[in-house]
This record gives sequence, C-alpha cells and structure tokens, in this order.
Amino acid sequence: MDRYLVFGCAGLRALAISLSSIMLALYLSSLDFSVSQIAVVISLGLAGCALGTLLASFCADHFGRRKTLALVGILMALGGVTFVFVQQHLIICLAALVGMINGMGRDRGMGLTVEQAIIPQITDDKNRTQTFAWYNVTIDICHAVGALLAFLPAFLRFHLSLSAVHSYQWTWGLYTLLSLASVILAFNLSEGVEINPASCPAQRRGSGAKAGRLSAESKGKVFRLAALSGLDSLGGGFLTNALISFWFFKRFGVDESFLAPLFFFARLANSFSHLASAWIARRIGLVNTMVFTHLPSSLLLMSVPFMPNLWIASLFFMMRESLVEMDVPARQSYIMAIVKQQERTVAAGITNLTRSVSWAISPMLAAPLMGVLTLSAPLFIGPGLKIVYDLGLYFSFRHIKAPEEVKKQDDGY
Repeated sequence: MDRYLVFGCAGLRALAISLSSIMLALYLSSLDFSVSQIAVVISLGLAGCALGTLLASFCADHFGRRKTLALVGILMALGGVTFVFVQQHLIICLAALVGMINGMGRDRGMGLTVEQAIIPQITDDKNRTQTFAWYNVTIDICHAVGALLAFLPAFLRFHLSLSAVHSYQWTWGLYTLLSLASVILAFNLSEGVEINPASCPAQRRGSGAKAGRLSAESKGKVFRLAALSGLDSLGGGFLTNALISFWFFKRFGVDESFLAPLFFFARLANSFSHLASAWIARRIGLVNTMVFTHLPSSLLLMSVPFMPNLWIASLFFMMRESLVEMDVPARQSYIMAIVKQQERTVAAGITNLTRSVSWAISPMLAAPLMGVLTLSAPLFIGPGLKIVYDLGLYFSFRHIKAPEEVKKQDDGY
C-alpha cells in the first residue's frame, strides 16, 4: 500500500507542477511583468525548492518522512492561493519562494528527496531500478496530464469569456486543490516509510553514519555526484518548461492551445522512456545508461532553433523528450545503491539540493542572454552544459558499480 501512496503523492504534485510551469510565464506576462521580472519569479520558485530540499535532507528523518511530504503539499497550496488572489510583484515573488512554485516543469525538490529515500526501503536491490522506473512513469504520466490541463485558461477564455488574468487565477485554484490532495495521501502512509534504526547495523553499534550524516566512505562519492548533478541542472535551468513555452510563444506565436498538447505528448514520451531505462540498465549498467541516453538528447535540442517551422521544431523537441529523462530512474537507483540505508535521505538531499540551486540560478542568466544574444541562447547553452556533465559522470563513476551489478559480474554474466 505504501508504494501506491508514495506514487500517488508524487503524481498529484506532478500534476500541479506541470500545470503551473506552462502557465507561469504566460500568467505573469498577462500581469504585464517584464521578461526580467518573470525570470526572477521563476528563479525564486526554484530557490524555494532548493531550500525545501535542504530542509528535507537533514531534518526529514528526524521530523518524520510522512510529515515532511505533507508539509510540501501545504506549502505548495499556500503558494497557489496567493497566486489566485494577489498580483503585486513583491508578494508574488515571496509566494513563489515559500510555495516552491516550480517553473521547471519537473518535480525535483523536497518531496522527491523524501520519496527517493523511501523507495529502496519498500523494495529490494533486484527490483529497485524497476520500482524507480514505475515511480517516474507515474510522475511523467501525471506531468503529461498536468500539461494537458494547462489548456484550461484558453478553454475558460473561449467558452466562459473570462479575461486572461481571471482564467489563470481559476487554474491556480485547481493547482491548490491538487496540492492539498497530496497532503491527505502523505498522512496515510504507514510507519514502514520512516527510518528504522533497528535495520541499520551502524546505528545499533553506535558507530558509522547516523541518519542525517554521511560516512567517510560515502562522502567522496556523494559530493562528486552532487557537483556533477549541479552542472547538469545548471544546464537544465536554461530549459525550464516556462522558458521553453516562452520560446515557442515568441518564436512561433503559439499559446496554451498548442503548448498544452505539446507538453502532454512530451511528458508521455518521458514516461515510456523510464521503462526502457530499467531494461537498458540491466544490460549495460546504470552509469552507461545515464550517459549514453542523455548525450543524444542534448544534441537533438541544440538542433531545434535551426528548424524552419513550428512542426519540425516540435518534432525534434519530441525526439529529445523521448530520451532526456531516461537517465532519471537509473540515477536515482544508482545514488541509493552506493550509500547505506541510513544515508539515503541525506544523499538524495545533497544531490537534489545542488540540482535545485543550479536550477534557481539559470533562469536569471537565461533572460538577459535571450535579450542580448538571441532568443535561442538557452537552447544552446543548456544542452552544452549537459554534455559536459555526461562526460564527467562517465569518467568519474564508470568503475563504481551498484551491488546487483557487482553480483552479476561475480556470477560470471
């Protein structure tokens, strides 16, 4: 039951995040915010995700994982309510920060950190990557549905003759309800998702890493992964749903009526790729899966600005989306595999924290570059940084295997 509740919490958040990410920049634009002001709001929202991840990393195992997941939903709902009723820039900025309004379009914050630590506890080594794959399938299917729900403002304007601002405010109300629904599921999780000192030999002996700390053995691996993850996400921050939506809007003049189904099918492509990731990882290993599926996706995205029309640009974007998330379940499984049980929350938190901080920085860099250099600057810089990450990951970790991969080698496979 816990598995389905965890998947449900993640899915509801994904619905809300995907919905908000597509309409965020367009909503702020309808309030006459400048590109720079929009970028600040996006960055503050991602900074809120980073702060939440930091809190979860070192406090979730002590405060309680269920309570922490519930807190995520409550804060998101507070941010959504504020966006419904307030239009002042300063308060919007504060709401984005506290409410962790995520313009990235993918859930990579506080909730993910806690769930990433829970999943290995409710499965075994053999099925860990597969469970992470289904977890991410759930998230991306909900991302897809959330993207489709972003059609709602256009629907309300056309059928109910609402103003642009009011159509977005009603949609922020839906975002708030989805966030509150995740709180209910979080409180129904069992005690089995909490850290269990009895199952941690190091803690029973009073030595080694305690919950909320890393052992000396794990520190080097986690910090190297965190640094590389930060580089990957610095590139990803140039490619938030909000900024890509804005790029399509400015380049081809399309609104939510086109962007909603585009991102719906993009998230579906993401979801199917997760299952392929688990299949590939069993054959070539987790690190190889991360690297050799990620590199082509970056090259495809760099090609998008050169496409002569909307439909070909959309096709290349969709091809990129069918590959770009394939590394996610492999990475999550790998991080959890190379640390001890009592280190999982902090390991997930540190790697996710560097990702969140990098995401928060990038949009503020992207906005002036779009104005000074070219509208397509993020579509070159973002993938370029990701390629550097892939090469660094391969040369740093290709010799460090997950337990099931070591066993497979020992068995002669």
